[in-house]
This record gives sequence, C-alpha cells and structure tokens, in this order.
Amino acid sequence: MVSNFDAKLSEYARLLVEVGLNVQPGQTPSIEGNVEYVPLMRRCVSACFDCGARNVVPYFGDDFTTRETFLRADEAVFGEYPSYMKARVDWFLEQKSPRLSFSGSNPELLKDVDPARIQARRRASGPPTKPYFDAMQAGKFQWCVGAHPTVSWAEKVFPDKKGEEALDALWEAVFSVCRITGDGKAVERWREAVSAISRRSRVLNDYNFASLHYTNALGTDLTILLPENHVWAGGSEKSVAGVEFIANIPTEEIFTAPLRNGVDGRVHSSMPLAMDGNLIKDFYFDFKDGRIVDVHAKQGEELLRRAIELDEGARYLGEVALVPYDSPIRNTGILFYNTLFDENASCHLAFGQAYAACVRGGEDMDEEAQKAAGLNRSMTHVDFMVGTRDLSIVGTTHDGREIPVFVDGNFAF
Repeated sequence: MVSNFDAKLSEYARLLVEVGLNVQPGQTPSIEGNVEYVPLMRRCVSACFDCGARNVVPYFGDDFTTRETFLRADEAVFGEYPSYMKARVDWFLEQKSPRLSFSGSNPELLKDVDPARIQARRRASGPPTKPYFDAMQAGKFQWCVGAHPTVSWAEKVFPDKKGEEALDALWEAVFSVCRITGDGKAVERWREAVSAISRRSRVLNDYNFASLHYTNALGTDLTILLPENHVWAGGSEKSVAGVEFIANIPTEEIFTAPLRNGVDGRVHSSMPLAMDGNLIKDFYFDFKDGRIVDVHAKQGEELLRRAIELDEGARYLGEVALVPYDSPIRNTGILFYNTLFDENASCHLAFGQAYAACVRGGEDMDEEAQKAAGLNRSMTHVDFMVGTRDLSIVGTTHDGREIPVFVDGNFAF
C-alpha cells in the first residue's frame, strides 16, 4: 500500500496541470489516457477547472482493445485514418487547446503483432495529424506528457513482484522521481529544479558549439554538427503566446537539434527501447552525412529497420539531449522500460522530426525554411538512450576550441 496515496495523487494532478500544462483561464485542454487512468484523470479535470479552464475534453483508450485490434482487425483498417478522428485533432489545433497525455501502457503490448500492421498505422495517421503535431512541437500551444503506472508495466519493471505489490512499487518510484511527497509542495520543488536546468542551458548557448563528439567503451564514436543558429532548451519552455510549460514530467534533459546532414560515425544504445509495444535491445546505428546507413540489434532489429524506413526523414536525427548519469531517475537504479523515464536517466538522441524551436525563429518558418536551417522533417520522433557512466562528450567551438561537456557520464560544468 502506497503511503498517503490519495494526497500524493492529488499533488501529482496539480503538478501536471499547474506546472506541466500551465492551463490558462478560458482555455479548453484535452486530457488523453487509458481507462485505467480514470482516478488521476478526474483529478486533472478538476485541477484544470480550478485554473479557470473554459471546458475540459477527456479522451479514453484501452490497452486490451488496442492489442485485439492489431491482432484481429481487417488488414485494410491499418491503412485508414477516419475523417472523424482528423476532425477532432483539427478542432483542437484550431482552438490551440493545451494537451495532457499519459504514458503507462505495457512495454510489450504489441509483442507478436505483425510489424507491417504497426507501420501501416503509422503511415496512415502521419499525414492527417502532421499539422497538429507540427504545431505542438513548434509551441503553438502548451502540452505535457505524464505517467500512470499499470500492473502490466509494473510487473515488467519489478519482475520479482506481482499484481498490487508491483503496482505499489512503481507508484512509489514515479512519485519519487516526480518529487511528489504528499506535502503539497511539488509545484515549488519543480520550479527550483527547472531553474537549475535552465542555468546549464544558458551555458551551452553561450558556448554556441559547432559540433559535439561522443565516445564510450560500448564503441560509440559519433560526431554531430549543430545548426549555426541552434538553441539549447530544457526544463521548461514557452508557447508562442508566452505561456511557460513543461513538456515532460519528469524531465532532466537539455536538448537541441543536430544539423540534418552533419552526423557521422557509430552510436550504441545503452538501454532497451520500448517502441510500438515492443522492446528493442542492444542496437547501434551507423551514420554517414547525417543518414543512418546501417543498423543492428540483438532483439527487435526488423522493427527498428521498419521504424527508420517510415519516411526519408526517419533515417536522420532530430534531437540531441544531454542528461547527467548521476540524475534522480538513474539513481533509483530502476530501468523503467518507458521512454518518458529512461530518456531522463540518460543522454539520448532521437531519429525523426526535429523541434522547430531548436533554431532561432524556427517556430515561424515554413518547412522549406526549416530544412534550410538544418532541421530534419519526419512523421516520426523516436528517442533512444546512449548515455553511460564513461560517456565523454567534447564540444568544439566555431573558433576551434575543444571544451569538455561531459566527463565520465556527467556535465563538466
């Protein structure tokens, strides 16, 4: 039994709505999650109205239905994207509605599902929803991703525990890394943490590196060029309307975009990747002129290959993120099998779409201008972890100075 659970759950809801989403009076946020998340989602609905929301629109999914659909629905279903679903996202885009969503599904929900079905669904949903997700990544409205433990996820994280015992253990871990204690002060603690992350972002922006060089004992030897007008961000960000929000809770990362054609070498994963309801383990990518030219994985290689073949941009990087090895999530000693958490325990990269705000003025650029600025464009964005205890990252400035950024897995400053 989690101690003081109700108080912690209410504190968590307040954190997600007041700090993560930062709902403003008169807005109509959407809240998306599985039917298992109802107690937390209801608290979030109340917190939105407490902030002055005009209305709140919930949307519920169901893991059982999702798996049954992928296993048993007619093949043609996966190449379709119904017009009513497009109308829904178009309406939210028109309203610039803040979006709160939750991560918590079984990491192996779609195990044994035909990968072609998963890829077909991605390809069908990508173009109709692209304007919405482009706007989201450009900060046209606030958005936040939180987490909700489930038994299936908890039993994967804690294989020695079953049922409610595993679920309680995962709730305790989630509350801990989200700085939730039940005393009602998580909002204040998060504002302090964001301030510390922002300080390091300013240091990186002052250096204005031309490139970063990654090496470690796994065999990573990767050089990443950065766009001339790149911007490091982290902790919180601001919407186009000037509203501060936190896109991920928890978050420990500072991130920017690589130069699309400026990545060369090999990078090894340091953690399993949970993607499309499957686990991919022990993999590496080889890059030449920004493009992934080879991939190998001990588990899930076919899934990974299909993921980078979704469109041309899927073979290029869209994000470079720095997270110290000695971080709150890593220090739990827990492998969460969930990107929201594992990416904040490790330096990571992402193949696919770049965030427009990672270059100065990028939010106001059209696609061609973003490409000209060095940003990658894609229907996908998949984070994978590369940080290790011995990771070295050396930044080279435009005048040729080499500055240690990471030494033995942690920031050098």
